[in-house]
Amino acid sequence: MKSTFCFLLLLPLLVAAQINESDTLRLKANLSLTGLYQAGNVETVIFRAKSDFSFTPFKKWVFKTTNSYVYQEFGKEKADEDILSLNFLYFNPERRFYPQILTFFSSNFRREIDVRYIMGAGVTYQVFNKEDNWLKMSLSSEYEQTTFDRASFNISQYNGCDAIDTWRGTFWINGKHTLFKKKVIFNHVWYYQPSLEQSNNYRWQADLSLEFPIWKFLNFKVNYLHTFESIVIENQKEEDQFLTFGFTIKSY
Repeated sequence: MKSTFCFLLLLPLLVAAQINESDTLRLKANLSLTGLYQAGNVETVIFRAKSDFSFTPFKKWVFKTTNSYVYQEFGKEKADEDILSLNFLYFNPERRFYPQILTFFSSNFRREIDVRYIMGAGVTYQVFNKEDNWLKMSLSSEYEQTTFDRASFNISQYNGCDAIDTWRGTFWINGKHTLFKKKVIFNHVWYYQPSLEQSNNYRWQADLSLEFPIWKFLNFKVNYLHTFESIVIENQKEEDQFLTFGFTIKSY
């Protein structure tokens, strides 16, 4: 007799809404752990971890890092292993305009990205900033180097070289909004990241979530992530979409 069961392995353990670097708290941190295990005709393992951390190393300076890890396995075959580290150093983030330095590191098994480095700087503008409602826009420029496991791409002009280097510009929008008398919390991060040298080399991402407070430290959460990369390994799709459900346990 066929038997299949699905078990939610790990619900979010310590997750808060996006960390706002303009907050006055000197130290903020959260951690999210989620997973799924399915056995029977098809064995599936999915594990996701995400952490956010910010602190004030010097007066007027704020360091913020977001790190995530994704692992997926289907029928004992690895389907995905994704590592992403986003690191920012802000100066005077309580002001309307403030500068930042950024470094990113990532790798992606599914997209056959061995390693990607990004380093740059920019400026953030606070459209408005309240405790439960804030909106920011940023503009930055970065140097990027991406090394792939193969040198065959969906755009033939890049074939034959497994490393692509370019200067990019990035436009960011991110915010948090409390709606309907604090019954709904909307978080969002959007960015568009074109190459400043190659018009067919660009990417964008939208990360949206709705949270519904259950009690002071617990929210029900719906998250939607949509990503696009114009340059991918041959026969891969440029777009990925993820819709997930879970809970938020807030530490502050």
